[in-house]
Amino acid sequence: MHERSLPASPNWYCSRSSDVNSSGLLGVGAKNIIFLIDVSASSCRVTGELVGHKDLVSGFSFCQHAGQSHVCVSSSGDGAVRFWDSDSRSLIREHAAHQNPVAAVHWSPVDKNLVVSGDEKGIVVCHWYNTGDTASFFPEPRTIFCLTCSPHTWSSVAVGYKDGMIALIDVSKKGEVTHRLRGHEDEIHSLAWSPVAGEDALYSRPEDMEGTSGVSAGDEKGCYLASGSKDQTMRIWSSAKGKSVMTLKLPYLKKRGSAVDPGVKERLWLHVHWPKGRPTQLVSSCFGGEMVMWDLTRTGKQRWTLFGTSSEGQNHSRIIFNMSSVRLQDDRELLISTSMDREMKCWDLASLDCCWTLPTLGGFVYALTFSPVGSGCLALGVGDSMIRVWNTLTTQNQYDTRCFWQGIKSKVTALAWHPTKEGSLSFGTDDGKVGIFEVFSNRPPQISSSYHRKTVYTLAWGPAVPPMSFGAAGGKPSLSLYSCAGEGVILQHDPSKLSGEASDIDKLIRDTNSIKHKLSPHTDLSWKPDGKVVAIGNEDGCVEVYEAPGLKQLCSIQQHHKIINTLRWHHDHDSPPELRCLLASGSSNATVYVHDLRSVIENPPESPVVLTEPYRRLCGHTSKITGMAWSPHHEARLVTVSYDGTAQVWDVLQEAAVSNYRGHVGYLLCVDWSPVDPDVIWTGGKDFTLQEWRVSKQEFTKPPKGKKMVDLREKMKANPKQQKKKNKKAAGAGGAAPPETNGEPVAGGEKAATGQELSGEDEEDEVSSTNSPVPPSAAFETQRKPSTAAKSKDKPDLNLLKKKKPRSMLPLSTSMDHRPKEDLLQDCVTLASVRHSGAPPAGCVPGQGDHIHLGLFCDRQALYRMFEAEEEGHVEAGHHDSAAYLRLWSGDLEGALRLATEKGELSDHLLSIAPMAGFEVWSRTAEAFVKQLCLQEQYLKAASHLLSVNKLYEAVDLLRSHKLYREAIALVKARLPADEPVLKELYTCWAATLEKDGHFSAAAKCYLAAGASFDAAKVIARKNDVASLRTAAGLARISGEVALAQSLALRCAKDLAAAQDWTGAQEVLSSQESLLVHRLHLCVAELMTATLADSETSAQPRPSSHHGSVQDQVRDAWEEQFGVSQESAGHRSAGALLQELKSAESPAPTANIPLRQALLYSSLHLTRAVLTWLSGDDGQLIKELWQAVAWLRDAGHSGVSAEFCRLLFPDNDVSVCSRKRSKVLHHTEEEPEAAARSLQAFVDYHRLYEHWWSDSTQTQSGLPPSAAGSSGPGGEAEGKAPNGDASERSVSPESRSRGELDFDASALLSERHAACQAAQRSVSEIQERLAAMVLKHSRAQGGQLDSGEKEADAPTQTSTTTTAESGDAGQRPEDQETLFSLSTKMSEHQKRLLELPDTIKMYPRPDVVECCLVLLHLSKSSPSASEPLQQKAKDLLRKYGSGASSRKASRQFLT
Repeated sequence: MHERSLPASPNWYCSRSSDVNSSGLLGVGAKNIIFLIDVSASSCRVTGELVGHKDLVSGFSFCQHAGQSHVCVSSSGDGAVRFWDSDSRSLIREHAAHQNPVAAVHWSPVDKNLVVSGDEKGIVVCHWYNTGDTASFFPEPRTIFCLTCSPHTWSSVAVGYKDGMIALIDVSKKGEVTHRLRGHEDEIHSLAWSPVAGEDALYSRPEDMEGTSGVSAGDEKGCYLASGSKDQTMRIWSSAKGKSVMTLKLPYLKKRGSAVDPGVKERLWLHVHWPKGRPTQLVSSCFGGEMVMWDLTRTGKQRWTLFGTSSEGQNHSRIIFNMSSVRLQDDRELLISTSMDREMKCWDLASLDCCWTLPTLGGFVYALTFSPVGSGCLALGVGDSMIRVWNTLTTQNQYDTRCFWQGIKSKVTALAWHPTKEGSLSFGTDDGKVGIFEVFSNRPPQISSSYHRKTVYTLAWGPAVPPMSFGAAGGKPSLSLYSCAGEGVILQHDPSKLSGEASDIDKLIRDTNSIKHKLSPHTDLSWKPDGKVVAIGNEDGCVEVYEAPGLKQLCSIQQHHKIINTLRWHHDHDSPPELRCLLASGSSNATVYVHDLRSVIENPPESPVVLTEPYRRLCGHTSKITGMAWSPHHEARLVTVSYDGTAQVWDVLQEAAVSNYRGHVGYLLCVDWSPVDPDVIWTGGKDFTLQEWRVSKQEFTKPPKGKKMVDLREKMKANPKQQKKKNKKAAGAGGAAPPETNGEPVAGGEKAATGQELSGEDEEDEVSSTNSPVPPSAAFETQRKPSTAAKSKDKPDLNLLKKKKPRSMLPLSTSMDHRPKEDLLQDCVTLASVRHSGAPPAGCVPGQGDHIHLGLFCDRQALYRMFEAEEEGHVEAGHHDSAAYLRLWSGDLEGALRLATEKGELSDHLLSIAPMAGFEVWSRTAEAFVKQLCLQEQYLKAASHLLSVNKLYEAVDLLRSHKLYREAIALVKARLPADEPVLKELYTCWAATLEKDGHFSAAAKCYLAAGASFDAAKVIARKNDVASLRTAAGLARISGEVALAQSLALRCAKDLAAAQDWTGAQEVLSSQESLLVHRLHLCVAELMTATLADSETSAQPRPSSHHGSVQDQVRDAWEEQFGVSQESAGHRSAGALLQELKSAESPAPTANIPLRQALLYSSLHLTRAVLTWLSGDDGQLIKELWQAVAWLRDAGHSGVSAEFCRLLFPDNDVSVCSRKRSKVLHHTEEEPEAAARSLQAFVDYHRLYEHWWSDSTQTQSGLPPSAAGSSGPGGEAEGKAPNGDASERSVSPESRSRGELDFDASALLSERHAACQAAQRSVSEIQERLAAMVLKHSRAQGGQLDSGEKEADAPTQTSTTTTAESGDAGQRPEDQETLFSLSTKMSEHQKRLLELPDTIKMYPRPDVVECCLVLLHLSKSSPSASEPLQQKAKDLLRKYGSGASSRKASRQFLT
């Protein structure tokens, strides 16, 4: 194959994309190819490639077992894992177990059949080489960066993740994680196992170890693992203990005269490599391309040693990605490293010196050329923004290259050595820059101030021509630099003054040859070696030859029909005169033409000669020609390179194929013949490689048959968008574009760009983060976006190709130009007869029928006829807009508008020219356009056009009808008076719509704008939360809606009070002076809540009389905060406030009301009580106090009610309202007296229970709490009494002496109240029995109920029966009762209730039977009650304790 080769740059940011086997064969992943390099000799040599992956190679590993070391495995971003035979360079097997890009792969050093791979989603797959089986595991849901198999245990694999975690997994246990190693803070770049099993202590000093003082091999089985991370540290881990035992921090080395700033987290890849046989030595990369050898047994600065310190320039200049080592048979131990500086280096591990350096290429090889002065000096122009100059003849270093990057900053697309000045190299770039390097100095290049607008394709040195040649005798250089670029311009640069303006040679050509027409864009030029003539290739395929210095045109060669890509003159070296005038030309078709111009050059004609036949045709390539070179050693021998991927050597005179080279992958772009060896040729192409090969050693003589390339081109033509999408996708992912798309230049096939063009390589060259052009300066380390400049020579603006071609206005006549050539020629004859004879041929009517296209070249009538036919065609095809434009062009504006209106094809442009036809036409057209826009739902645009014809109200109606209220209102306010009725109507409609959709705030703004403040406040209040109510109240107050403001403020205050936000509630009410009484109410509620809460949480004894009652505290607060007292007058007087408060809601109490709500209602009655006190009405005062207490009791909060009684009456005397203000109540009326006695009875009732519990606490005997129910009256009455727990919580037991009661308990033993309560109990029991009977009867009548009703009724029936039985055990069984007997009993009891006074029923007392039982129980254990009182209690029990539970509890006292 090839002799020497510069391979593509190894891929960046991969943990293991290179590996070397025991025989010294190195495999390196570069792009989607694996390059095989023999490193066993003193110098390296590229021996072959493994081609097949569709995406970047992300991992590569050799099998390190004897007899199988030629087998290797690779992984790729395409998700494939491939097994290869490196000897035959063939694919053995492909596994597609991964569904995602594979990040790492490793062949187990222990098991020769096990390969482990991991992908970006965290899936780990085991591949078995011998059977082809795979097994997948998912140890961690994290992104894998690297993995490595243990060299000691086949099932142990270490996996490094992006987040800094390392997992040790056991593949024999379905990927079970044995240890999770945590310590790194950033992504894991590399992992390496110690080559020696066991965990002998690496340190002699135990304090240097982390977490262990040294683990011996005998203590626990394991192995050390080294890891390198982006956090700038390396760690040594114990796999047995699962913890870090050592941390190594990278040294900050001085570089380029300055120290690395440790605070700056610069670009870093930390690779670690543990060489075989060196258990205490570890190799790692460092910040700027240095390599460090670590001695793990040492400490401090003695721990590390740098590579390559024996001489300057040995180290890499950029970060290192991969290292792999091998011990050769001659006992040399080599280490190979790959770096971002695009160099591969080989190191001797014994001396730590660099053995050799292999340059690599990071882009397409666009240009290569040997120096005509410096023998063997080869210059390369590469797509990685660098120029390489290679001394190919040196014997010491076969790859002696120098890189030039300064001032380039773009792909190098053209090169040309100065013909006589040694070391002077001109270059052109992708961004249109032209410059000159002096390669034997370190100076930056000279850059021409004249830039091309597009890519520079060709550079050539030639004699100066005017105006630059004027004054050449005065010391100016005789040679100029010519550059040809993608915009079709050739510039002449003065090499001695590049800062000056370059001249365009087109002006000289036009002036010299008196050319008036436009010159075809130039695509290539070539000066004849003697400088007498220059050949210029054009975009139209024409080659023109001009004579220097005036550039008089000698001839025009018209054989090519496509863009000229390359031109080359035969050399003058000892060649016969008949060969010196041979010109070879290659274009975008596959044929190479050679022209003999000797007669034209030696005998210049007066006028240019047109040559249509070539001297020789060289046929064989199957795709366009991109470059060529004449052999300097032979006569008429030419080498050409092509997009068909081959280089072809020709014997021109014989038109014979001599040799064909097929060593490249992809198309070729440049070629040159060795100046010293007649058998050696150099080629470069899209595969990022430069290859040297021998003509005599090639297997083939002709290019391959073109079917494969033709099929590929057809596929790319048919689906260019897909290729573009793939490239874009790859660009987004930051990886290289898929290789199969890289070769596609532009859509359009044969007119694609030339060899120097960049179109196809754009994406691959720039998209790939692994191969992006990176000169050593940090300023250009970032990945660059694809160039947008056009890369095609034949299409100066590539962007035009990307746009959709507009529809033709004259398709019929245009189609006539696509007929056969004979018909087109006949058209010319027909047109000439029409134009000159005046009488057209028979049957020929220009602009009609078969001669429709001639209407464009004849008179106006013919043109109108053509327009009519074209219009009919447009209408039939549905292109009514085109038909309207044709009418417009013919001057029938009204007809064009009418046609467009009928077909619904009016446009802004047609409407804009409608005024030319008059106001009526314009107005009518505008209205029609409005209807068309409405059908297209473009209502805003339609309204704007109505405004243009002064139809404002119609525009407003249009907007309103489509619910564009905002725009309609803006229009009305901008154009109509403020009092316009339609404005209020719009606001109201919009508000209704917003309110319906739940946008209350926006609706309120509309109501406010419409002057409906009441509605605005109401709509805001609909949200019914505190903020909305507060806002609505404020809005109503500002707007003067006093009643609404008060109502809303009250609602808001109640909600705040329910949440016990008393301050907020007072703030809301304070804005309304008329709501003073409600502020007083909230003040009372707050005071009650706070007082009750304090009394519940306090562990102190209940307050004594000197603390004052709640009433006194209320009056004090009122006087202090609100200025309300007995002396207040006006609206602050007690009478006025009381009158306002009567309107407040005060419902009847019901059970199970929440305590907060019950306190609010209770505080309302207390507020009324204090106000009646201020007004002097004692009767009403005691009734309101009774209501306040009853509310809490009837709502089910008996304990709170008892505490409230104690707070109201600290002296336990309801007649004493206030001792502080000496207020004693005097009642003369019956109802207040009844209320007072009822209230006193409840106070005594609470004191009775308090006495009972305190007595029980002291004696530690008596009835337990659970016995309260059995000693109570049971059933109905028991439910009305407070339970023991509530009373106990609300009463702090005091230490009392056991003895008599300290109050008169006779008020609790009222016989009239006992009779009333007994009658009420009987009525309740009878009602329950009647309900049970009715239910039983309905079931008997209606049949069996469904299951749902049974379930619902079952609990009711059970409870009813139980109650009935417990309530009347002495009567007949329930089934013996009749409806009549129950009704009779009901009537009797109701009659008794009616006979009782109303005050007894209105102001009830505690359950008398229950009180009797408690009194008798207390008297049994201590003399609490007097004998008469005990006797009265027993009498009442006998008379009214008829319930089953009451009789059971009283049995012990009555027997």
